[in-house]
Amino acid sequence: MLTQPFAEAVQEAEKVIADAPHIRDEQDLAEGHDYLAGGIQASIMLARAYERDFPHFVQSTGPFTKMGLDNPDAVYFHSYIRDDAEYVVSGRRGSTADLSFQVLNGDYSPVEVPDSLAAFDDRELEIDENGCFEVRFGPGPARGPGYFTLAPGSAILVVREVYSDWNSERRGLIRIRRADTAGGAPPPHTMDLVTKRYGVAGKILLSRLRTFLAFPEWFYLNLPVNTMTEPRSTPGGLSTQFSSAGHYELTDDQALILSVPVSEAPYQGFQLGSMWYISTDYINHQTSLTTDQAQHDPDGRIRLVLAERDPGLANWMELTGHRRGYMQFRWQRLSRELTAADGPEVEVVNFDQLPQRLPYYEQARIGPERWRERIAARQAAIGDRMLG
Repeated sequence: MLTQPFAEAVQEAEKVIADAPHIRDEQDLAEGHDYLAGGIQASIMLARAYERDFPHFVQSTGPFTKMGLDNPDAVYFHSYIRDDAEYVVSGRRGSTADLSFQVLNGDYSPVEVPDSLAAFDDRELEIDENGCFEVRFGPGPARGPGYFTLAPGSAILVVREVYSDWNSERRGLIRIRRADTAGGAPPPHTMDLVTKRYGVAGKILLSRLRTFLAFPEWFYLNLPVNTMTEPRSTPGGLSTQFSSAGHYELTDDQALILSVPVSEAPYQGFQLGSMWYISTDYINHQTSLTTDQAQHDPDGRIRLVLAERDPGLANWMELTGHRRGYMQFRWQRLSRELTAADGPEVEVVNFDQLPQRLPYYEQARIGPERWRERIAARQAAIGDRMLG
């Protein structure tokens, strides 16, 4: 059967999910199988989109195809490329907080993180008065402004468009073409090509699952629980970004307070992730906050409260039944390197102690009606983003 290799990969992937070491209860297992469904969808799409001579951008991950502790504030695109060809990327800058580009020498695997061969944000682009830009990636030395050399091994071009204010910011437009094939067309499909794509889809699926089950072991789980690292260049991620990472484990009677300075960086965001190393439900629950979304205290700090129970606070980060999970801050479009003073302070307290441990507790309180408005705004903003 043509699809047999992929069917076998799905069966193997189901076993990878069932044997995951972090599974403790039925919710963990159910979320794992839902994660698998998104991986199946993404793997088929990515295998069919593998076209380096007539390239186009595809959405790498999203609300229903999650992987790699996906950032709820980001829209991810990528295109496969060759290191010996020239590509033209053009478009119109939107109003999002950040637009960045990264060239990788391969994809993530269970044994290594791909090297970042180039990374920059739109401050290095020439953008006209209408917001339009064009940039070229190709072999050989740079040929003037707007040309970036592809290092040997360049294989994937990743684009991130990152929101800080979900309600007001809007995506731009972006497209890619290979300079010497534009206007042409790839050859017709053959049975060999279709067969190969099913096999590739199966390999992508298994690699995604195994990689991002191993990834936290490299960068997270060796850290003490309920702590976060100092800000650092993101391991395996965008080199123009700093992050602070950690993992938590809390009971229903505990809360974790994160206190961080309001950054001058255009983008500062926090998120929670499940033990599958993907974002938890950020559409229908407040499991992430940016500087624009969070309430600021009068002393210039943002205080977030992680808890399973509702504390009635504007900056409540909902655990949604996840007693264990990952947590991460990101800062992007930086103009300087960050230090420990820019990072978060962490304190675990009894849930009932929150009024005493939060210096601006009364100002941070929020009622049920206002909370529903906040969630409704998240739902609407994600709907607009997915259509835009």
